Amino acid sequence: MGAVRVKICGVTRTEDALLAEAAGADAVGFIFAERSKRHVTLEAAREMSAALGPFIARVGVFVDAPFEEVVACVRALRLDAVQLHGGEDAPYAAALQRHVRVVRAVGFSPELDPAALSGYPADALLLDGLTPGSGERFSWAAAAAFRGWPRLLLAGGLTPDNVAAGIAALRPYGVDVASGVELRPGVKDPRKVQDFVRAAKSL
Repeated sequence: MGAVRVKICGVTRTEDALLAEAAGADAVGFIFAERSKRHVTLEAAREMSAALGPFIARVGVFVDAPFEEVVACVRALRLDAVQLHGGEDAPYAAALQRHVRVVRAVGFSPELDPAALSGYPADALLLDGLTPGSGERFSWAAAAAFRGWPRLLLAGGLTPDNVAAGIAALRPYGVDVASGVELRPGVKDPRKVQDFVRAAKSL
């Protein structure tokens, strides 16, 4: 399987972006959805992105944002990927792929059929809880059909204490965490970030 990639999402402060990089994270996520507790402006994201080195990926998180707005963020921040959490259809995603890599995020439910997602134009699939950012995890056993899915990203209620079990259960390409490494929404806990990255990469 190789080393599991780690994304620290919902970063709102430059010191936390640098913390994630120093801990060995592979990517940081900037959330542009205004309804999120971890929402950031383009200018704040630009400052954080500029502080980071060249070998950590920048990911923009969007929910049903206008296409041109997403492309403008991609260009302004030189985003490496965008993560789509809304009802963005296949043509929207396909058009975005001309500019940037696309991660399709879906809330897991037992009725979710892997076959129904196979034709969606995305570079990775992120399985999340039904309420992203809530810190609630879903049943990994119920999601067994997704085990080994190409470039599967696991999210939803991950913490330093359970991320190893999640990786063992679904063998994902990467893991994505926000609330599980925080002191409060948008403010990361240095010890938890370090412990999370270490736990995810120790397998």
